[in-house]
Amino acid sequence: MAELLFSREADSGGHPKGIGLSLWRFNIGAGSAEQGEESGIRDEWRRAESFMKGDGSYDWSKQAGQVWFAHAAQEFGVPNLLVFPNSPPVHMTKNGKAYANNGEANLASSRFDDFGNYMADVIKGMERKGLHVDYISPVNEPQWDWSDGGQEGTPFLNTDIAGIVRSLDASLSEKGLTTKIDIAEAGKINYLYEDADKPARGRQIKQFFDQGSENYIGNLSHVGNAISGHSYFTTSPYTAAIQQRQNLATEMKTMDGLEYWMSEYCILGDNGGEINGSGRDLGINAALYMARVVHNDLTVSNASAWHWWLAISPYDYKDGLIYIDSDKHDGEYYESKMLWSLGNYSRFIRPGYQRKGVSIDGAKAQSADFLVSAFMDPEENELVYVIVNSGIAPVAVSLSVDGESVSPSKTYMTSDTLDLAPVDIENQVVTIPERTIATIIVNQ
Repeated sequence: MAELLFSREADSGGHPKGIGLSLWRFNIGAGSAEQGEESGIRDEWRRAESFMKGDGSYDWSKQAGQVWFAHAAQEFGVPNLLVFPNSPPVHMTKNGKAYANNGEANLASSRFDDFGNYMADVIKGMERKGLHVDYISPVNEPQWDWSDGGQEGTPFLNTDIAGIVRSLDASLSEKGLTTKIDIAEAGKINYLYEDADKPARGRQIKQFFDQGSENYIGNLSHVGNAISGHSYFTTSPYTAAIQQRQNLATEMKTMDGLEYWMSEYCILGDNGGEINGSGRDLGINAALYMARVVHNDLTVSNASAWHWWLAISPYDYKDGLIYIDSDKHDGEYYESKMLWSLGNYSRFIRPGYQRKGVSIDGAKAQSADFLVSAFMDPEENELVYVIVNSGIAPVAVSLSVDGESVSPSKTYMTSDTLDLAPVDIENQVVTIPERTIATIIVNQ
């Protein structure tokens, strides 16, 4: 499974062994697993161990599975590691649980410094294990109540987040750590640019990065130059998905140098009848929908990072790149087309690549059924196209750069029958079959 997620090698036939992720996310648990049934979190798979013990000391043997995968990612050459808590440790929360009561923040403001020190201690402990932590995301979807015991989590107001980040920034500096802070994992992208239905938790771009805001934290040494949000509940209908991403891009332009990260998505809800999140789908339907969301996030909202939830899932839901049997002791694992669909992007579009404008037959507008994006490696002068043909007919494509025809050097396709498979192209015209995601590499 680690090879499928992390490898950038190919087998003897040129088939990729994995999708070559460039970032791995590590959940710092709050300790609901140690509480067991008393945690109030019904689903055992959603309880998480904590490095922190009740007396405030640390047990670094905890979260062994997470630690194993973080090491595996490092060994396969994944360049970035991000850690995130969904909740402060249960020994620190107001109610002694890893989820909140009545939609109120489950951490007293008097404990922000304790929480900041704890997160810095965890990073320091992981670095002693040989794991360099590039980023920490201290809050997750702070707009939601997290009061139903569905998983670890807590809401926070913008003022809370600013206070936590200030404490964390000071603790990271005190411990000599270089980790950057990622905020604010907004539950929906519109909370980044408008108040919407959460006035004290919305408009987060301005709240955290406008120097005139009382919650301004953009000047802190460890705060990264990005703000993050989640694409949930904003992907349908297609016209509304485009509009919201245009709104986000417009707001982002008001903050010079600030980047946007799309930091969590899987297929949730009924999406206006376009696709339902319930039920596993190892086939191409979910993979095409995912690719469409990736395309819109990268090209319309101009995201410079894109993260999926989950890498490995035991659920009967469209949330896994890889699926496993819901069994703690044995079972099988199953590749999904979503794994390889994401690989059409992740394996070939690497950190530092720059997105280029694309027109189709001279027009910049694109249809939902046929989407094209392009990215340039500034060092190797390699151009990568990703084409998503969700239609029911093949499309013949000729590529050109600044009016000059170019020829593919390598082409990979994901479809009903192909898993990011290399495809031989004999001339400059590439036929993209129906219901296929293709990556075309051009060496200039």
